[in-house]
Amino acid sequence: MNIQADILDNYFMAEALRLAEQAYEEGEIPVGAVVVIGERVIGKGYNQTERLNDVTAHAEMIAITAAADNLGSKYLTDCTLYVTLEPCVMCAGALYWTQMKRVVIGAKDEKRGFTKLGKPVLHPKTQLVNGILADESQQLLLKFFRQLRT
Repeated sequence: MNIQADILDNYFMAEALRLAEQAYEEGEIPVGAVVVIGERVIGKGYNQTERLNDVTAHAEMIAITAAADNLGSKYLTDCTLYVTLEPCVMCAGALYWTQMKRVVIGAKDEKRGFTKLGKPVLHPKTQLVNGILADESQQLLLKFFRQLRT
């Protein structure tokens, strides 16, 4: 990976982290996601399962829907998803069907992340990048769950 790509990955993950902070402020599990084509955000979302009373209203799903609407296509083959927490199996399945070019993950999800399955869930052409702003993403999640317990 080159320096320019590293800078862009950090920039767009920071955008996803801002969305996760918005979810946090609204009492949602703090996960944010953006879909990018080239250097342009075409979809964004944050968890809204409580607000919408919808178990499928994950950050990734909202961002994917917005990106597909923006492009007028269900396929996102030239796009990158930046998400602050490793997607669950449902979201990974949606990413598979979009044929997303890249998925960039902040923090790992040891309990519910799709990689726990031990077999590929993403489209075979999808590139996976882990650990971009992982500490910041993890700290926001820890803060949220600590607050729930008090």
